[in-house]
This record gives sequence, structure tokens and C-alpha cells, in this order.
Amino acid sequence: MTCPTPASAKAPADTPHPRSAAIQSRRISRIPAFTPVPLRARRDGWTPLRQAEFIGYLAETRCVKRAAARVGMSRESAYRLRRKAGAEPFCMAWDTILGAPDRPRPKVTLEALFRRIAQGSYRPVLRGGRYAGTLHKPDNSALRSALGRLDRLSAEPPARYDPRKGHRNQKPRSV
Repeated sequence: MTCPTPASAKAPADTPHPRSAAIQSRRISRIPAFTPVPLRARRDGWTPLRQAEFIGYLAETRCVKRAAARVGMSRESAYRLRRKAGAEPFCMAWDTILGAPDRPRPKVTLEALFRRIAQGSYRPVLRGGRYAGTLHKPDNSALRSALGRLDRLSAEPPARYDPRKGHRNQKPRSV
């Protein structure tokens, strides 16, 4: 059974087709962590865990149709999810698995950083080429990036250590 690729997801002519023998024989040992696509909470929709399981099964089967069926979703809804706003990390994990050419990383806004901080990151785990589960961790790098940006945006510069004044660089309080 072949798994057709929709016309909108065709790869450039110089890259091998994701279902080719060269790509199918390539073993994936580690799937990159990604931030799920932000969506409305629905029990029957693409939850963050369902997105992570889809990526794990995609790495195992290399077929969008089969991976979507294993998580109880359709192939068309998977491609719709890929086109949603904020789906760049999800698309990068998908493209890494199927061997698609590298795309330039999108510019990260503060809004996207706060979303990554709130949701954390998901990393599907493979054992022996089979999907074994998903790790959910807080996204500490997003937190550090957001704090660095907020520090740069603050109006007053940070206090510097002055050896002549000791550890405290402040005016004494009046009682």
C-alpha cells in the first residue's frame, strides 16, 4: 500500500521522495523536541499529546496517512494542522523525519516565546525504530530567551558592581 503525498506538500525535484527506499531505510534515532501548534482545547481535536504521538508514529511508519490513523485523526486534518499559524516547530519536526530540505528558522516573537514557556516542549521517543512514548518538559531555553529580551527592553540599565561602594550600589534608605 502506498501513501500518496498531496500536491501542496510536494518536495523539490532534487530531493528524494519521502517514501523512497533511501529515505525509508534511513533510521531515525532521535526526533527533535517541538512546541505543539496552539489550538482551542477540544477532546476530539489535535491535543498537544496527540500531536506528539503523531510525530512519533510518523517517524515509525514514514506515512502521514498511517500515523494520523494511529492517533485517530485524518490525513487531511494533519495537513491542515501543518498550515496553521504557529506550526513552524511542528513542521520542522515533520520535515526532519521525512528528510525534507532544511527551511530557514522563523523569527521568534515574544508571543511565541511565552507560548513555548506555557506549553513546554514535547519529544517523541523511539526505541528500536518503534514509537515508545513522549517526553514533556518545560522549555527552559524559551524562558531564558524571554528574560533576556525583557531585560533589554527595560528602561533603566542594570546596576553594576562598584568595588569602592561595596556590594550595595544603592542609596541608603531614610527611616
